[in-house]
Amino acid sequence: MKALNKETQSQITPESALKILLDGNKRFLDNNFIDRDYSSQVNDTSSGQFPFAAVLSCIDSRVPVELIFDQGIGDIFSARVAGNIVNEDMLGSIEYACKVAGSKLILVLGHSKCGAVTAACKDVELGNITALLSKIKPAVESCSGIEFDNAGIERVIVENVKKSIDCIRKDSPLLLEMEINNEIKIVGAVYDVSSGHVKLL
Repeated sequence: MKALNKETQSQITPESALKILLDGNKRFLDNNFIDRDYSSQVNDTSSGQFPFAAVLSCIDSRVPVELIFDQGIGDIFSARVAGNIVNEDMLGSIEYACKVAGSKLILVLGHSKCGAVTAACKDVELGNITALLSKIKPAVESCSGIEFDNAGIERVIVENVKKSIDCIRKDSPLLLEMEINNEIKIVGAVYDVSSGHVKLL
């Protein structure tokens, strides 16, 4: 399967971009991966890249983004940080992906049993992790009054994805305008580390 080029990227809509990812996750679940010639894809992308989506996900080793969506070299931008939080650098990266490189979809992907969210729920303080966890605190606070057992933490995980999407829209007028003009779609999802299934929010 050849890597995307400018022409094939231009034919992808925000809606079809989402479908491509969800179809890829189904293939992942079925262990029915597309047969790819990675050497050819390296060669195809050596002079440029035309990814159709940008995925903001956690650094968790159990969530290898290209694999769980069955995507190849040059297909997606993968922005990873503990707790899939949004900061200035992440926003700049995603703005580049969409405005400069032509991606049609932003997917904020949380995952079950997230260590960063669990740490935020438990008020962990440790080195630079403390500042990172502070960006998850709004999700924790929006779930105040609940018990932070396994079910409660899963609820915060969902809320944290929603808060990250809110931050993208609030702190990036550029991306918000693109979404309003239907140039891109911004969606959230949670990956289940036990089943491999991606569930849209």
